[in-house]
Order: sequence, then C-alpha cells, then structure tokens
Amino acid sequence: MVNLFMQAVCLPGGKSDSGCKEPLRHCEGDILTVLKDEQIMLLAAEGDLDAFNEIVLRHQRTAWSVAYRFIGDSAEAEDITQEAFLRVLETGHQYRPSAAFSTYLYRIITRLCIDHTRKKRPSFTGEPPEIADRSHEPSATLYSKERETKLRQAMDSLSPRQRMAIILKYYEELSYADIAKALETTVKAVERLLDRARKTLKAGLLHIRK
Repeated sequence: MVNLFMQAVCLPGGKSDSGCKEPLRHCEGDILTVLKDEQIMLLAAEGDLDAFNEIVLRHQRTAWSVAYRFIGDSAEAEDITQEAFLRVLETGHQYRPSAAFSTYLYRIITRLCIDHTRKKRPSFTGEPPEIADRSHEPSATLYSKERETKLRQAMDSLSPRQRMAIILKYYEELSYADIAKALETTVKAVERLLDRARKTLKAGLLHIRK
C-alpha cells in the first residue's frame, strides 16, 4: 500500500528538529527507525510530521487489513484507514504511552469501523446486478469463490462488536486484554462476544464444510 500521508509530511514547515529538509528517516543515522512506536508518537504529538510519517509507514497495512476484513470493501477500508491516521494526528496531544501504540490505533480503527456500520445504508439501483458466466471456470475455482462468499456472509451476519472481536482475536492475534481495550469493554465481555460469535459462525458455515 502506498503511504497515504507522504505528501503531508513533505509540506513546508514539516521538517524535523535536526533541520534536515528531507524526512528524518532519511537523515544521518535514520534516527526514527530505531525508536519505539510510543517514542515516535510522542514526537508526532508535538507536531513532528516526520515522526507521524514513520508511524503511518509502520502501521498503515495493519490498519487497512483490519478495516478491510471488517467491511469487505477495499476502497472503504482505505477511507477508514486515512481517517484513522488523521485522528491520530489531530488527537496526538491526548496520547499517553500507558499502553502500546498499536493498542491505541486498534481502538481508533474499531470505533471508525463500528460507526461506519451504523451510518451506512444499503443503496439500490433498481436494476438486478449482472451475473457473470462462470460455466467455463474450473470447479475448484468456483468452489473457492463460493466458500469465500459464504465466509463473508457469515462474518457479516455477526454484530459489529462480535465481528471485530473475531478479527482482532483470530487475524490480529491480540490478547483478550488488548481486545477489551480496543472495544473499550471488559475481558469478560470479550469472552462472551467471542463465544456468541463462534457459535453463530459455526452454525452458518456447517453447510460449506467439505
């Protein structure tokens, strides 16, 4: 994925304290590349756009992946990713390194994804969609596409919070404690969300098992 904010950090006034006119990651010693996320975020919170750019470079793919798995649309996932990093930049002064930066970012992405499902409404064109002729495709390919579709439908059948809990647990491999922080709830609540989600997915996917 192309860095969504490369232009922003190269604007006039976005230079580092070192006086280097190029992003700090290209200056002598590559200072930012050896700092921890939390240290870099504190610099970004002070208005260092080079530091912000480093944060984006490190985490944009993860942010997009979470949004895409939640929504299922590449363009909308990119919009949410951009909005998430804008939130990081705009609210940087509120950041406190009491937890990993990734946990802070997961919380922002989670909020945006869940808000997206609340605001979005289905749009109808009034015309039936065009159905592609798949009669010449190999049966294995057809089965794979059908399975992928069923998996997407099963995920979409979950409540937004259940869906996000599944993504954070099984795709991002977060601990129950970190999932609770992202969802702004308790570990017990996360356990209940995952239990209900697993039962729903199991029931919905039985008919596509080999």
